[in-house]
Amino acid sequence: MRNTQTWQEALVVATRDLTPTVREFDIRPAEGTPAPWDAGAHMQVQLLVNSQVQTRCYSLVGLPDGVSYRIAVKRMDDGRGGSRAMWQLAVGDRLQVSEPQNHFQLDLSAPHYLLVAGGIGITPLVMMAQQLRAHALKTGATLRMLYGVRTQEELAFLPLLREALGDALQTFVSERGEVMDLAGEIAALPAGAQLYTCGPVAMLEALRKAWAQAGRPAANLRFETFGSSGRFAAQAFRVLVPRQHIDIMVPAGSTLLDALESAGVETLSDCRRGECGLCAMDVLALEGEADHRDVFLSEHEKQQCSRICACVSRVVGSVTLDSAYRAD
Repeated sequence: MRNTQTWQEALVVATRDLTPTVREFDIRPAEGTPAPWDAGAHMQVQLLVNSQVQTRCYSLVGLPDGVSYRIAVKRMDDGRGGSRAMWQLAVGDRLQVSEPQNHFQLDLSAPHYLLVAGGIGITPLVMMAQQLRAHALKTGATLRMLYGVRTQEELAFLPLLREALGDALQTFVSERGEVMDLAGEIAALPAGAQLYTCGPVAMLEALRKAWAQAGRPAANLRFETFGSSGRFAAQAFRVLVPRQHIDIMVPAGSTLLDALESAGVETLSDCRRGECGLCAMDVLALEGEADHRDVFLSEHEKQQCSRICACVSRVVGSVTLDSAYRAD
């Protein structure tokens, strides 16, 4: 079944356009004050997308102020509709939100930290940069951040990051031909260093590969993803669940997980970002090709295609899945 969640009503109290495609929202609980959060935390938001209530996760940005939650949303015109729904919100609008959750917690025991952000992946790393800067001043730990975007105008939170990090922040703008040397950066890290990263799946996969090739402990590479555009453009596909006699089409604008839940298939889920693997389902048959968009399954598992993460991954063609349902 779906992961149990407690919801509370909240109000949009302010919005700010940080870049042409990134908008920041201040969201205040209708009653009481916001719960505190730690670096790396996120909150879930319920939105009306394609006439259906759907859930989206957004990282909480910056240090808590005890007044409101802050999130930043990149408008994705070719996405599944969540960002467009967020951008349609105005000051005074009401919505349902969860309390903060954290699957990307910061460990303050390392001697050195490297933060690597790609695009809107900067959002969970803002508070990490602020907290680690203060931590470094107290303990002598060292810290650097690499922040890559496509265009100069997409560098969200740049003044705040410059204030927090100074010369420890290095930006990369791809339209100027600037490219991160991930292997070189990892090779230069002292022993025991930790790397925290968030961004496109392609960047995360490159970091995971370079980290492994450098012989670094897997536990010291920590990441969060906001999802992947995949290898194929999103399109409708067929899903069969023989155990429950279900045969449905997943629309291009819906996730496999949402479509299954709408059809009455009880599914386990948590992160809804392709990270935790809780929603992974057994693939019984595949006609076509799977478009794995998660960072949970290994490359070997993706090639075998015996499982698929329903929250983010898709199929070109049709797929037959097993479910956890068992008749009494």
